[in-house]
Formats: sequence, structure tokens, C-alpha cells
Amino acid sequence: MALMSRPPAARQLRLRLDAPARRRREDFITSGVNQAAVRLLDAWPAWLGGCLALVGPAGSGKSHLADAWLRRARGAALQCGPSLDELAELRGRPLLLEDADACPDDILFHLINMAAEPGASLLLTSRRTPALWSTDLPDLRSRLNALPVAELHEPDDEVLRGVLARLFRERHIRPPEDLFAYLLRRIERSVPAAREVVARLDEAAMAADRPISRALAREILEQDRTGDLFGAGKADKAGANL
Repeated sequence: MALMSRPPAARQLRLRLDAPARRRREDFITSGVNQAAVRLLDAWPAWLGGCLALVGPAGSGKSHLADAWLRRARGAALQCGPSLDELAELRGRPLLLEDADACPDDILFHLINMAAEPGASLLLTSRRTPALWSTDLPDLRSRLNALPVAELHEPDDEVLRGVLARLFRERHIRPPEDLFAYLLRRIERSVPAAREVVARLDEAAMAADRPISRALAREILEQDRTGDLFGAGKADKAGANL
């Protein structure tokens, strides 16, 4: 829907036009750190009250699962800012609201209420559980405390190895087996970090006309000793083992 911009006090709720690249549900790697959350998400449309909060740290897969659910539900993704007038246009539809803890109280309250209506549902994502979201509305506080929560945790070795394998496969790369264990001990435990290191390995290998190997990975990680590819505290440990 075409919407006019307004001052910050009356920003609008609009369909998200800059959706990320297509993420397939079957590409999501599951293990003990996320199986329970995935089961709750897959139970749609039988969510209690039509609503589910999907929470977890950055890089845990929230956006991947949310995008896959959105396609399955044939719903609409929202950017929240918002206008109460527009809520009527969204009734009876599955809706996705990412970073829901940043949504104004009145809009979030109405969206949660609407999720219980026939044909409607609401998937909320955040890095924090709804019980920790701040609100000045007592009625919203009670609804947030009662929301079903699917909690993701940072990827474990099984998930991260599966993600690395998929990312290499998508680039038609067959890395040596010892590279996986080497990277798992050194990169930040997140999907974005895995994606970045695979891309940098591919680019470096092509630029130098070299095979992808543990030696090449060591060179790349040495260039990024204090950068985003390392998790907190990993740089010193990795340096000792290079």
C-alpha cells in the first residue's frame, strides 16, 4: 500500500519493501540449540492466541525462519512506526513484525489483539523475550508476559558446520575436511560470520589463484584478529593456536 511520510510522532506501519534474499526453510540447520523453537514455529497456525515471539541473539537465525514462515503463511511483513488507521487493512492476515520491541505500545497492543481473529496470526521477532520489553501500558504488559516464546540460542558446532558446508556448496566449493574444525574454533558463532568468512575465502582464493585451505583461512583470520569474524575473547585464543 502506498503511504505518505509523516512526522516522527505519526510514522506509519507499512509493508517492508526491502526484504532480504530468499531463505528456504529446508536450508535451516537444526540441533539441540534450536529444535524446540523450530517445533513451536512449525506448529502454526495452532499458536496460542494466534501469536508467537521468536527470540534469540543476532546471527541465531531469526530472520531466516521468519522469512520462511512468511512465505508459508502467505503473510505480510511490516515495518512498525505507525498509524492506527491502517490496522483495519491488516485484519485477518498473517503478519510478521521484526524487532517488535521497538514498536510503539498502542500499535503492538492492537496487533496482538488482532492475531486472535479468524485468519490472522502474528510472528514477532526480537533479541529479548517479551517479558523484558518496556511498556507503559498495563494491558500490553500482561499480554507480553503471556506470549508463547520460541527461543533460539547462538549456533553450536553442529549448526555452524552445517551452515559453513551449505555456504561452500552454494559457491561450488569443496573445502578440505580439516578446514571446518579450524574455522569452528576461531570464527564468531553466528551465521553472518560464517557467510563472511566463506565469501572472503572464495574471493582470496580466486584473486591469488590458490585452493581454499586451512593455510588460506589462517592468513585471512590473521588480517582480522580484532574484527567481526572473531567472537568475544577468541582473538587471543586463536592467535595462540595459529
